[in-house]
Amino acid sequence: MPDPALLTRLRLMLPPGCGAAWTNPLADHPLSDTEAPARAAPARLREFAAGRAAARQAMAEIGEAAAPIPAGADRAPQWPPGIVGSITHSRSACLAAVMRARPGAGIGIDLEEATPLDRPLWDTILLPHEQRVLLSWPPEVRAMMAKVAFSAKEAAYKAQYPTSRTLFGFDVMTVTLAGPPQGGQFDARFEQPIPPFAAGHRISGHYALCDDHILTVATL
Repeated sequence: MPDPALLTRLRLMLPPGCGAAWTNPLADHPLSDTEAPARAAPARLREFAAGRAAARQAMAEIGEAAAPIPAGADRAPQWPPGIVGSITHSRSACLAAVMRARPGAGIGIDLEEATPLDRPLWDTILLPHEQRVLLSWPPEVRAMMAKVAFSAKEAAYKAQYPTSRTLFGFDVMTVTLAGPPQGGQFDARFEQPIPPFAAGHRISGHYALCDDHILTVATL
């Protein structure tokens, strides 16, 4: 059976040596006792289990044995030693990507439904400079590219988090998109220092519109 389109696109966007997998968040997947979040609603538990199932499949691709992936106090996945990874899902798809750990390594993936970003949210997610840049896009795609920028910030945040272990808001990074609306590259720049990342540090990534979704990938 061929890979789902989102998984095929994810594989193309990841660097060599990464594992990737897709699961259906509407299906039932097993969880170990150490993984199951407390007091989760049934729909949330199903999504959580689908993410862990995808993560274990991705780990198998790089030769790692299946292992529990509990959530930490910060709700981030606690990966087995020697692995860094990222999990994302929408209402209809779940993706996971993993890579071998090394100093400073990180990977972040984000999946959003390909719908325009509501204009009232722009001031929350995008800095004034980012909003001005959006005006260079044709009017009919500006709100969609605003959603791409949001997703790129999410992916970049996930990629850096294993190193910084710092929570921060959308104002810390600015995102520059390069390419047509269907897909291209992005650059996420720290506007403030988040140790060990200095102000001006950049995280690069890729974006794509695929199968009614926005998919973004960032790696360190």
